Amino acid sequence: MPLDPSASPAEPETQTSAAELEQLEATLTLSRERIEEMRAEIAAMEGDAAQQNAALIAAGQRVKLAEIEITDIEDRLSDLIVRELEVRGRLDGADAEIANVLAALQRISLNPPPALVVDPDDALGSARGAMLIASIVPQLRERADAVALDLKALTDIKAAALAEEETLKANHQVLEEEQLRIATLIAARRQGIAQLNTDLTTEEAEALALAERAATLRELVTALSERAAAGAETAPAADPDVPQLSPEAIQMAFADTARNQPAIPFSLARGYLTQPANGNIAMAYGANDGRGGISQGQSILTRAEAQVLAPADGWVLYRGPYLNYGQIVILNTGDGYTALLAGLETITADIGQFVQMGTPIGTMGSRTSGRTVTTSAGNTQPTLYIELRQNNEPIDPSGWWADNEQTG
Repeated sequence: MPLDPSASPAEPETQTSAAELEQLEATLTLSRERIEEMRAEIAAMEGDAAQQNAALIAAGQRVKLAEIEITDIEDRLSDLIVRELEVRGRLDGADAEIANVLAALQRISLNPPPALVVDPDDALGSARGAMLIASIVPQLRERADAVALDLKALTDIKAAALAEEETLKANHQVLEEEQLRIATLIAARRQGIAQLNTDLTTEEAEALALAERAATLRELVTALSERAAAGAETAPAADPDVPQLSPEAIQMAFADTARNQPAIPFSLARGYLTQPANGNIAMAYGANDGRGGISQGQSILTRAEAQVLAPADGWVLYRGPYLNYGQIVILNTGDGYTALLAGLETITADIGQFVQMGTPIGTMGSRTSGRTVTTSAGNTQPTLYIELRQNNEPIDPSGWWADNEQTG
């Protein structure tokens, strides 16, 4: 059932959003002044759904960029730690070599060869001592130069690490601020959704009942699609003669933040979709899934608590737990296509809601939730499973992402 703009707000949903928002604010390091400024910015958008959508998508993109930068910085810091250990290892080795050389010199000083003027018969011993000293001095100079270079390298590494840590801190601050902005915008959106509580309860109860009865994803998608077709939260029927659009026209369509249905027919969106999360591909479409089957989607290893974005425009057919997939979201993207995201920890989109591509719709947990992927990471790293279907048949999602959205 679609959202009814003439009904009253769903009180429990609003209360839950407010409580979640207060809990999030309590964990942040942002100043109270900055939090109040952000609240005022968002309050000024009240009633302007297009502006709220634009702000939400922009915040989601900033979080995505901050997550990428944080991962890159953490990788560079790891490299610096390895380099520091290597340099310290060489310095420790140099200490041992220099100690051996100094011990040899000390032995010579304690038992020096006799002077030629005193004992001409011991000329051979004197020559050996002189040769030993002559050979030791260049070695000492060479080692001293090497030690000096290593000490400089160690100083440079420490300076680089401090700079990276400052950049990391700045990106974490951006992440905190944008996560709060997203949570505040979502709370504002939910307050602005006029829907009877009974409507919301019925909507979710029906979807959960379908999920409990469906033994496979195919059955679930079929049941949800049939249910959506009986309501209004679906796109117009697919046009067999879809007109081709120029890249400029497609970009302009996606730029319309006031839209309440897909910007373009999904069949034209190939190469334009937003990657829902940053990460590395752990399993590609068509690969052996490690359980005797073939993967019907993509599995991505993400950061802990990574943000998840809507990969395309669409209506939320289902959100919630399903079998051993963890928390899942199924979007009706129109034109006979659906998009499924599984393995989330939290979901902020609501059943029946239309979400625009790039809208934050949830977050990952701190480890794999639901079905695990056979990788060297085991189940210690969160794994997002992505599946695209056309007429309920899985298709390879890899060619659908925008060029700058490729994962891995």
